[in-house]
Amino acid sequence: MTTVRRPLGLRFWLITLATVAGMLVTASLGRWQLSRAAQKEALQAMLDARGRMPAMDGRVLLSQPTMAAAKAETLVHRAVVLEGRWLPEHTVYLDNRQMNGRPGFFVLTPLQLVGTPSGVVLVQRGWVPRNFQDRTQLPQVQTPQDVVVRVVGRVAAAPSRLYEFGGGDSSAGGHGAEGSSRIRQNLDLAAFRTETGLALAPLTVVQTGEAVGAGDGLQRDWPVVGAGVDKHYGYAFQWFGLCGLMALLYVWFQIVRRFIRPRSQPAP
Repeated sequence: MTTVRRPLGLRFWLITLATVAGMLVTASLGRWQLSRAAQKEALQAMLDARGRMPAMDGRVLLSQPTMAAAKAETLVHRAVVLEGRWLPEHTVYLDNRQMNGRPGFFVLTPLQLVGTPSGVVLVQRGWVPRNFQDRTQLPQVQTPQDVVVRVVGRVAAAPSRLYEFGGGDSSAGGHGAEGSSRIRQNLDLAAFRTETGLALAPLTVVQTGEAVGAGDGLQRDWPVVGAGVDKHYGYAFQWFGLCGLMALLYVWFQIVRRFIRPRSQPAP
């Protein structure tokens, strides 16, 4: 008996080509996730640095050059302390918003800043549960008029948008997308500025504490602001793991087994 090994045929080279291609793709995806993680780390460092900066008041906030250039994202996450009067007639309730796993409303009310007659900032005041028996019923939120309140919070972009079906009812208490209803799915700042006629700043403020001078009972367990770095490292680990698995399987089935289990044929 003589021991012979099978020649490297077309099947071997096809498997080799597929393995190399798969490893290149997965390794590239892993490196891309690492680059995204580096970008998110830089973003997180910038947000943290902004959070440590001194709080701005309303006058300083509205005097920022970025406001005139409509680039308010450069102020996001800056701490602010605002004094002003609520404009409760323009309060909006964003539906299908969750806090601590419970569905309800985000309550948004414009704040007319004192010392700046034309300055108005939309404040994301907090969360309130909804009435599941009557979905059109507005929750009772204490919003005093003609009382100067002091609001502590941080600068934020407009509220995140949720998927919405077209053709919603924009009547009072309905669920119109951007209409005149108090209960809405989403809110566009530019459209709301036109609708109300208010000189709204191109940003919002997320209230983080009880307004001094006016308690409202709203919940403010806002999620921690983060850039989501960990998930990119997790994805990178998965892609590199898949790349390594393909390499191990290839070496075992296409190389090692050819030597430890050679095909035997009778000698001539």
